[in-house]
Amino acid sequence: MKKKSLFLFFILFFVLNLPGFVAAQEKEKTDSKQVAIKWYSFEDAYKLNKKKPKKVFIDVFTDWCGWCKKMDAETFTNPVIAKYMNAHFYCVKFDAERKDTIVLDGKTFVNPNPTGKRTTHQLANELLRGKMSYPSYVFLSEQGQLLSVVGGYQQAKDFEGVISFFGENAYLKGTWEEYRATFQGTLK
Repeated sequence: MKKKSLFLFFILFFVLNLPGFVAAQEKEKTDSKQVAIKWYSFEDAYKLNKKKPKKVFIDVFTDWCGWCKKMDAETFTNPVIAKYMNAHFYCVKFDAERKDTIVLDGKTFVNPNPTGKRTTHQLANELLRGKMSYPSYVFLSEQGQLLSVVGGYQQAKDFEGVISFFGENAYLKGTWEEYRATFQGTLK
């Protein structure tokens, strides 16, 4: 009899609380979908920065890069990362192998072999200073000056420190190593 009562209690408990569990899971899904990085083209970010200066973050990637796809799927979709990046940067997705021409302040950048396979666009080469590694992240100041290039896949908890280092202007006060040693992020 006790086993039957206990079984009925668990069934009743489960049935009564199921809507709450489902609602919590749906809210979690909705919350994570609501915050997404606002990605701009390089040209649009460049124009926006001239009107309203803000640091620029450039994700230099290729279509064939597995770590780039992992970064897109895991790190860039994290709501904490997305919210911070939207607040502090104009964010750009830049395909290092794009085929079109870009003109910035009268200077033209092209892919010298647009019909070739895995050929690098001149702007990607300039942004990465010839060190072609994907993914790579370029941080530019409000004035468009190169602050740093950070390479490789980063988990959200590690990337939070990187974007904070530039977003909070900590790079002006000390080294990355000093900052990283004391950084207290929200992600664990």
